[in-house]
Amino acid sequence: MAFPIFILAIIIGLLIFSPLGVVEKGARRWLEIFGFRFMPSDLIKLGSIIFFAAFLSNKKDRISTLLYGTIPGLFIIGISCGLIYLQKDLGTTIVLAVTLMAMFFVAGLKLSHMFTLGAGAASLLYFAITSDSEGNKYRMERWTAFLDPFADKLDTGWQAVQSLYAIGSGGLFGLGLGKSRQKFFYIPESYNDFIFSIIGEELGFLGAFVVIFLFLIVIWRGIVIALKIEDTFGCFLTTGITALIATQSLIHIAVTTSSIPTTGITLPFVSYGGTSLVIYMAAIGILLNISRHINLEGS
Repeated sequence: MAFPIFILAIIIGLLIFSPLGVVEKGARRWLEIFGFRFMPSDLIKLGSIIFFAAFLSNKKDRISTLLYGTIPGLFIIGISCGLIYLQKDLGTTIVLAVTLMAMFFVAGLKLSHMFTLGAGAASLLYFAITSDSEGNKYRMERWTAFLDPFADKLDTGWQAVQSLYAIGSGGLFGLGLGKSRQKFFYIPESYNDFIFSIIGEELGFLGAFVVIFLFLIVIWRGIVIALKIEDTFGCFLTTGITALIATQSLIHIAVTTSSIPTTGITLPFVSYGGTSLVIYMAAIGILLNISRHINLEGS
């Protein structure tokens, strides 16, 4: 069912550019059908991982070849990531690209091909940030704000500065659950893109550490499952789901701590958003289903 799932995800993603697509804050990333609003990009992420795992499993003996491995794999990655990029969602594009490349690497992608693809991806990222087109200027502003957020803390650096204020004021034990001050009109999207900032403010360093530790447990168990499963499709699928959770969690936490430029990335299982929660819980369900077929005792 991998191919039908992928095609369905692509079709749903393309519906964004139909009258069903919803534009908010200058971005067309949502679909509204029968009163229900959701983000197709989350469906594309999981659908792409499932289909790419099937592709890598079928081509496992020829993954290292340019004609039968690298080029077709790059084509799949380009379609999946390109559709999300057209939604003006560079952050999610990067998350999915890193996830699929991690699967590609585990499957046996030649290092020379990987370095070439990495250089090409870096060039595309540079172009996406520095492009002078009207719709891309905000990316350059975010990069400038990242270099020195306090230089323009009332405008372009506002989100990063307020996030740092929130985490810093939490101290060791935090202000107490529900007692955040920064979530009241200071941090935009505090319940979503900057939820980790609020965790740091309300629960302090210890609470933030616990959240990170829980993510590390999930990631570690995913790695154990991938190492122990004998089925190649299950191995690549587990790798993709684990890489997706790891990459998105890392980017979200890095954004809230101003370690990378600001981008709208949710924290899996924590941020507000029904589509994200359903998709990530479905992904964990797939992991649990795969783990039923292996012996995890002592792992």
